[in-house]
Amino acid sequence: MVDIEGYLQAQKSLVDEALSRYLPPEEHYPSVIFQAMRYSVFAGGKRLRPILALAAAEAVGAAAEDVLPVACALECIHTYSLIHDDLPALDNDDFRRGNLTNHKVFGEANAILAGDALLTFAFELMTDARHWPDGIPACLLQLVYEIAYAIGTFGMIGGQVVDLQMERQEVDLRTLRYIHSHKTGALIRISVRSGAILGGGSPADVEALSEYGAQIGLAFQIMDDVLDVRGDEQLMGKGLRKDEDRQKATYPRLMGLAESEARARAAVEAGITALAPLGERGVLLSELAQFIISRES
Repeated sequence: MVDIEGYLQAQKSLVDEALSRYLPPEEHYPSVIFQAMRYSVFAGGKRLRPILALAAAEAVGAAAEDVLPVACALECIHTYSLIHDDLPALDNDDFRRGNLTNHKVFGEANAILAGDALLTFAFELMTDARHWPDGIPACLLQLVYEIAYAIGTFGMIGGQVVDLQMERQEVDLRTLRYIHSHKTGALIRISVRSGAILGGGSPADVEALSEYGAQIGLAFQIMDDVLDVRGDEQLMGKGLRKDEDRQKATYPRLMGLAESEARARAAVEAGITALAPLGERGVLLSELAQFIISRES
């Protein structure tokens, strides 16, 4: 039995230490942008995406430290997306992870720029030769392309656009699945895939882990929808029931809480099934999938 809580805490500490080392210090000029970047990066969070990258690398026989620059870059990309999601033009949230959102502390203009800066920094981090003491991996160019694709108009951005378009509209399951698999699922899938590729996984391992990532990405967003309805604001660290107020396209709105939770469980089971070719190497990732379905924040 894996001590999943202990593993998550240890890997979070590893990622946090690396992020602190990689990110420019607040004292750099102009200091406000570096303060804004660090404010949101270190405002909490489970570090699920980088941890999934590390776990996938370990599953194919690599060390977690071998993929840290890309894992941290994925967290910077995730944080940029949260800063922009919270802006008044999008979700208009005042709190994130129990703290004031970036634009509430630094103003809208600096929040936009902080998000832009973190997105740009992610690609700087991945391609900086100083972070690859054994030489830049041969697969890095292809991987950077795949990450850019996953977070662009055919991935995360595309999902966000359709999410906005479908507010206060009737939505069908096909469109809802598109939103979830792109807006949230694409970054989770590429996080797992990145670890598998950088870790030197075989083509079969990479494809198995990619399918696992796609399924748990869907499950994660369904559970986000569910927790917005029945979650605890103190645990979530943000205001809830906003999806209902804005009539956003969510699983609970389309099919109710019970069926939504059943769909999330089915996606997790499909993800775990995808790990079958890895045998014992997939046990930790299986436990991480169960964590996603059982989380309360």
